[in-house]
Formats: sequence, structure tokens, C-alpha cells
Amino acid sequence: MLISDISVKRPVFASVISLILIAFGLVSFQRLSLREYPDIDPPVVTVEVSYPGAPANIVETRITKLLEERIAGIEGIEYVESSSQDGEASVTIEFAIDRDIDGAANDVRDRISGIQDNLPEEAEPPEVQKVDSNDDVIIWRNLASDRHSIEELTDYAERYLVDRYSTLDGVARIRIGGGLRYAMRVWLDRQELAARGLSVSDVEDALRSENVELPAGSLESDVRLFKARVERKFKEPEDFGKLVLAEGDDGYLIRLADVARVELGVEENRIMFRGNEVPMVGIGTIKQSTANTIDVARQVKVLTAEINKSLPEGMSIEESYDASVFIEEAINEVYTTLFIAIACVIVVIYLFFGSVRATLVPAVTVPVSVIATFIVVYSLGFSINLLTLLALVLAIGLVVDDAIVMLENIVRRIQEPGEPPLLAAYRGARQVGFAVIATTLVLVAVFVPITFLEGDIGRLFTEFALTIAAAVCFSSLVALTLSPMLASKVLSHQSRPITLAWSGSIVIIRRHAHRLISRWITNVPPR
Repeated sequence: MLISDISVKRPVFASVISLILIAFGLVSFQRLSLREYPDIDPPVVTVEVSYPGAPANIVETRITKLLEERIAGIEGIEYVESSSQDGEASVTIEFAIDRDIDGAANDVRDRISGIQDNLPEEAEPPEVQKVDSNDDVIIWRNLASDRHSIEELTDYAERYLVDRYSTLDGVARIRIGGGLRYAMRVWLDRQELAARGLSVSDVEDALRSENVELPAGSLESDVRLFKARVERKFKEPEDFGKLVLAEGDDGYLIRLADVARVELGVEENRIMFRGNEVPMVGIGTIKQSTANTIDVARQVKVLTAEINKSLPEGMSIEESYDASVFIEEAINEVYTTLFIAIACVIVVIYLFFGSVRATLVPAVTVPVSVIATFIVVYSLGFSINLLTLLALVLAIGLVVDDAIVMLENIVRRIQEPGEPPLLAAYRGARQVGFAVIATTLVLVAVFVPITFLEGDIGRLFTEFALTIAAAVCFSSLVALTLSPMLASKVLSHQSRPITLAWSGSIVIIRRHAHRLISRWITNVPPR
């Protein structure tokens, strides 16, 4: 074949091809993301509408049903799930696994864009969001203190810690778990409101209109420019208590303190986050979809150790949950299996050939083919996961087949006709070149059809099948280029072919077997 002829005549050409494959493979390997399994999560879009103060049955009839009717005709929907709660409606739409998530979200937005006119005036505009499995927290760290309250810990984490963790490479966002944020709580007395002829909406309107901070223009001189603003009057609970709600018939000003109790509290006091029975505040790290889970987790651990040195007295960040531990152990176990498989293959090849030089030719095929496979894995947008690594482990025994066929034919020509190694490599590679290609095509034809499977199974095993197919294809290329070149350089007339070596061994075994059987027959007494 042409490519094998050039490789034997121009050994530098064959060497450069393999070196280029190794170089690009290593670069691709460094850029691949690491995860436990392939990304097989179906596209999911959620629509949420807030309707403050409305009970669940009103939310169901006035909002949830309208959303379901508008969404029902979108292409590729698998199922629609809705829930109606007090003051909130949520609709979850799961699409077919081959549906583009961005296109599905745009279709949902188009359908509900005109629904605002049919919703109650008090309802907020619908919010459409894409649900991504990569939004799961990969590592939790707990902020605890024996001298500060949960409210103070939450405030400290949001002010000083969230930004520091967000700047790490590969971090998408930081989630605060179990945080209690400060809020001004207004507890209304319905009897006092009724006695003064007021309602809850009157109190709400007064708060909205008075508790504001507005720009007031600017003050400009020849050398200076000042921006002015109207500062809010309400900062403390006592300030809110002086808020005027209405004026009585007798000119008496009805204030908020007359109909309500105002105190500094939290937005939601029914949230609790504990670690080892101690109230804490969780700091969860969410990685980017293309980021390496293990690398992000390591950066978080290093930064946590640095932050612990500068925290206020009595405050500390403790370990909680780390998803990278299992992933790292599982990946390392597969790497170990991969190296063991490579070693076993090389040992078996040596036992059959009985020559270090002859073993070198197919042994080189394994690392070149495996490393080059990462080029295809990166180009197709796959990741390093348990299935792609499993494919490489299984491919170890396949990638050496072509090189063994090539080597056997070259050794045969060296031994039988007595051809020089260079001539034997040239003619032997040309003789079995098409057989090597045919073997590769047969293996590819076995694995590639797996990618046509639909659903979760198809998405799960697509990376597995294409990784094996890529490794086999690269092994064929190496067998047609690097293997004949190495054979022409390292083999000699002393190299014994596998066929003759094992044939001679079989003949010797047969002779000893015949002798033993003959002696046993002659020594058997007649009946």
C-alpha cells in the first residue's frame, strides 16, 4: 500500500505522524472535562409565576391551567408536570432527549409571551428557566461559629466569601444554603386595622410609596460635580413605626405602630441548616458545564484553607460534602485497570513472540492509539468518564491486532525467503495492508451502529462506541505506518516467527504424548 511504502522508505514520515498524534492527544486530554457519567440528562424547562397572597386553588385556576394550555402544543414534549402552591405556580416541561435545550426554551418563551394580559394584575411576569444537571453542587463547605448568629454568618458569607469563591476557575456560581437574611418584619393586627377602616393593601401601598430611595439630580460647579439622592427615612424598626398610613376624620395621623408590630427579623425563619447538630451556613460550589470536577474541588479546598486563616475569631469553614471524592477514586481505579491491561497485553505478546525486539513493534501501538483517541473524544464534545475509560480498557486488546498481523507477516518473510528486514517490511506491509484495513472496518461496523440507539441508552453508550471505534482506527493507521518502519529497523534474521515457534512446540508435545500413550498401552494387563 502507498502509505506503508512511504513509511518504510521514509521512516521520519512515520515517526512524525505518531508524534503528532501523541502531541495533539495530550493537548486534547488536558482540555477534556471530567465527570462520572456522560451527559444524558433530557432538556427540561421550567415556568414559574408568583401570585402573592393567592391560595393554591386560585393559583391553579387563574394561572397554572392557562400556562398548561399555552404550552401543550410545543414540539418534542415528553411530559408536563405542574404544581400550584400558595402564591406560586410552577410548570415543568421535559422534552425529548434529542431536543436542543436553547430551542426548547425559546419555544416556551414564545408561547407564553402573550399570556401576561390574561393573568391577574397582581401576578408577576412568568419566568422561564432552563434546568441543567450541572447546576448541582459538587462541594459543600459549612461556615460555623460559636459566637455569631446564623443571620450574622449569612451576612458575612454573602459579603466576603461568595465573591472569593466565585473567582475560581471553572466555578459557575456559589449557592448559600440555610441562610437567614435580615428583613424588617411587620406583624399586622387585624382588629386595629378594622377599627381604623384600613386594609392590608393600604399598608402595602404606604410602604411602597414612602420606603424608597430616589435620585435627586446633581450639583455642578466649575471644578466639582456632586450626585444627589433622597435618602430613605426608614432604617430602624422605630422609623417604620412612625410611617403615616392615613389621616382620621379628626385630623389624627394613623401610624404603622398603631396597627402593627415592627421588628428586625429574617425573611424566612423556617429554614434550618445543621452539621453535626450545630447550626451552620452552607457554601455550595456549582461548577461550569465544561469544567473539571476534581480540579474545581481542589481549588475550593486550597482557598478554604487560606480563608480559615483570616476569618474572625470563633468562625471557621468546615468540610461537609464533596462529590469529587467518589469520582476521583472511581477514575483512578479505571486508570489503574488501564495500565494493568496494557502491561498484561505486552507480557502476553512477549510470551508468544519470545523476543524483546519483536514485542516492541506491537507494544508501541498501544500508547500511541490510546493517546490519539483523546483527539476524537475532545472533537466530538465528549468527556472523560467511566464509560469512555472503559472503552479504552476494552480497546487495549483490539489495538494490537493489526500490528501483530503486520509483524507476523514481516517476520515470516524474514525467516522463510530470507529477505532483508527492510525488504521484508516493504513487501510484507504491502501484502497485508488491505487485510488490516478490512479488520478495522469490521470492528468499526460492530461498534458504530450502537450510536443509532435512541433514548437514554443511545446517549449513554454513544461515547463508549465511538471511543472504541476511534482507538481501532488509530491502531490501523499506526499499524500501516509506524509498525512496518519499526520492523525494518529492529528485526533481524534471528527473530523467530510465532507460527514456527509454536508449531515446533506442538510437534514436541505430540511426540511425548505418543510415547506416553504407547507405554501405557503396552503395560496394561490383558483381561
